[in-house]
Amino acid sequence: MGQCGITSSKTVLVFLNLIFWGAAGILCYVGAYVFITYDDYDHFFEDVYTLIPAVVIIAVGALLFIIGLIGCCATIRESRCGLATFVIILLLVFVTEVVVVVLGYVYRAKVENEVDRSIQKVYKTYNGTNPDAASRAIDYVQRQLHCCGIHNYSDWENTDWFKETKNQSVPLSCCRETASNCNGSLANPSDLYAEGCEALVVKKLQEIMMHVIWAALAFAAIQLLGMLCACIVLCRRSRDPAYELLITGGTYA
Repeated sequence: MGQCGITSSKTVLVFLNLIFWGAAGILCYVGAYVFITYDDYDHFFEDVYTLIPAVVIIAVGALLFIIGLIGCCATIRESRCGLATFVIILLLVFVTEVVVVVLGYVYRAKVENEVDRSIQKVYKTYNGTNPDAASRAIDYVQRQLHCCGIHNYSDWENTDWFKETKNQSVPLSCCRETASNCNGSLANPSDLYAEGCEALVVKKLQEIMMHVIWAALAFAAIQLLGMLCACIVLCRRSRDPAYELLITGGTYA
């Protein structure tokens, strides 16, 4: 019965090590996705420390490749030292993922204030004639999120660009995809996106942070199971004489 339990734990442990390799790839993908998306919205969010959870989760993903290798070798070779090392590393990674979750929630709560402070400056410096990086970022966000202005399209009336052009129109990126011959004129508000960009940018960035949080929580749960199985194999190996004889090739007297 004891041997059966050990074998089952070992089988689960080997399977979990394979999952770790898959998890490593997923975590690295999530971290890279955060970096790429942040690059699209960086003008609306100046706090680069928000990328810390993404950096940590990529590092954890890379470490999981190594952990999976150590776990497989230790399980197959019945190495007590290897399994102990495996458990310790898993514990350290588990603690790291808990930190990622905490940081994720902290920075998720800061998103709204950060965006509110940054987006005002970006819209005020918009230049549609000779667009710089910030101006292109505004056009990109308005097209991608189907929004116009900070709170609505009327916000453009307070910008220097609107006052300088004197044509009573907003950027073409405010035009609905379904509106034909839209020139951004405020005389045809039905052609323009009605929703402002600030709320949508905040929502987008908070969703990205939640991806990091859920990924960290999911794989932290898998690691707990991995530590449990490794501890079962370690404990039973040290307590079960039959298991020790099986490994060493000995026999009962």
